[in-house]
Amino acid sequence: MKIALVHDYLTQRGGAERVFELLCKRFPEADIYTSLYDPKHTIDLGDRLVNTTVLQKIPGAARYFRLMAPFYFPAFRALDLQAYDLIISSSTSFAKGVKKRPGATHICFCHNVTRFLWDTQTYLRDFRRYQHFYPLIEQVFQVMRKFDLKYAQEPDFYIANSSTVAERIRRVYGKPSLVINYPIDTQRFTFSAQKDEFYLASARLISYKRLDVIVEAFNWLGWPLKIMGDGPERERLQAQARPNVEFVGHVSDRERMRLLAKARSVVVAALEDYGLVPVEANASGTPVIAYGAGGVLDTQIPGETGVFFTRQSPEALQAALLNACHISWNYQKIRDHAISQFSEAAFFTKVEQAIDQVCPLA
Repeated sequence: MKIALVHDYLTQRGGAERVFELLCKRFPEADIYTSLYDPKHTIDLGDRLVNTTVLQKIPGAARYFRLMAPFYFPAFRALDLQAYDLIISSSTSFAKGVKKRPGATHICFCHNVTRFLWDTQTYLRDFRRYQHFYPLIEQVFQVMRKFDLKYAQEPDFYIANSSTVAERIRRVYGKPSLVINYPIDTQRFTFSAQKDEFYLASARLISYKRLDVIVEAFNWLGWPLKIMGDGPERERLQAQARPNVEFVGHVSDRERMRLLAKARSVVVAALEDYGLVPVEANASGTPVIAYGAGGVLDTQIPGETGVFFTRQSPEALQAALLNACHISWNYQKIRDHAISQFSEAAFFTKVEQAIDQVCPLA
């Protein structure tokens, strides 16, 4: 069976790209397609050939890939995938629109519906430099939404990374989906039953991650907090923070694993579609204090692997942190849960069962 793997664009390294990297490793003979490819800033594909679209020829397109938004669907529609029996797309936006030949099967790993089209105002809060162009952007997006709905009908089968995303796929695209929580490389994470006194947040410093809520809560408590990551909100957050809050920026993979393992808890205040950080924390034997909505509802067990708070406010987070202090955490049990539920082996067992179900040739 001839397989094509298709991803929106390979210009960064985020959760969606890490999942695509796993798919590429799982299917080493598959051909890889994407719209734009920047090997210096994305996943490591070794010497695999990466087929790109005509957009790759535009100078600066990989760097300013968001500005290419109106052109992605035509670019993906122009790809010739007629030779493939199975197409596996990894998409938050455009890759789901590729054409397949009659009789072929298209499975879409949908990380989310196209966020900038269906939640435009929230999206633009994270990219303020585009807000002045909103009237023009909205006119373009109205046209793009029609194509997004049209091409969302192309896949034969959807796999969603969480119940939250599955509901969005149903509501926006009118398509059912199978929920398979995405995995982590459990072997990368080190376990420690000896926790230090600091708490940890790990996120890109943009508005929807709600680091402001975390900083304000720890300002009031005075407890030590380390924040990993960088982004456009860093200067504002640092001005808000008191001395007990430390911004460590980007760190090495080794240091990141150490911090995840040694933190007393990892704190998450964003509404995440899925969220790999809470699972990574659990794989390190570390409990999670999280806003109780979105993907954490699939990955966390209240009182066993984490604690939820119900409002994105400093007061609600403070109450959850104080509540967590009274829980006798079983760190080994936290890790065992993550290993059993979110390993690559568990993930691909479910994936291959799904492929067998919809693609008998597999």
